[in-house]
Amino acid sequence: MSVPLIPIIAIGATLLFFAVVAIWVISVYNGLVTFRNRFKNAFAQIDVQLKRRYDLIPNLVETAKGYMKHERDTLEAVIAARNSAVQANQQAAASPGDMHAIHTLSGAETALTGTLGRLFAVMEAYPDLKANQNMLALQEELTSTENRIAFARQAYNDSVTTYNTARETIPANIVAGMFHFTEAALFEVTTPAEKEVVKVSF
Repeated sequence: MSVPLIPIIAIGATLLFFAVVAIWVISVYNGLVTFRNRFKNAFAQIDVQLKRRYDLIPNLVETAKGYMKHERDTLEAVIAARNSAVQANQQAAASPGDMHAIHTLSGAETALTGTLGRLFAVMEAYPDLKANQNMLALQEELTSTENRIAFARQAYNDSVTTYNTARETIPANIVAGMFHFTEAALFEVTTPAEKEVVKVSF
């Protein structure tokens, strides 16, 4: 007794359809994982530069302290802002792309940039400090670090934009929703003061 061909063809077509869908889902999933790993790696580069910046600031304050005995409030504000930024960076590094963590870090970095700007403005009144070799070396290192942070942040934002675009595009957004690929946050410049690299030249 012969087997009807139509059911076999139908079954074969159905299996082929599901195989194609499965391959597509796997491909989209792997693509989203790749994009997510790229922005996490890009944040790791920011993290390296921010830690370098945080390490420089106490040395900067210690050098200034010897000359700026009457500027205790300014120096303490810099250290407090630096400590807040360190804590915010630790939270962001634990979950790169997380909206709350990145926005908190952005705010902490804005505050730190502001206090550093005030410190350098006050230093203008201390010519001996401006000529100090250790301060000049720290100034150069900080300028270099600020530039690296700016480049690293741009690379991170580019990677986040690529990831977010991939997860929002139809029909890839279906896979993104199924596997909980959440939106990643940009490390945005939110104030005019932060748009400029900290001016450390005297």
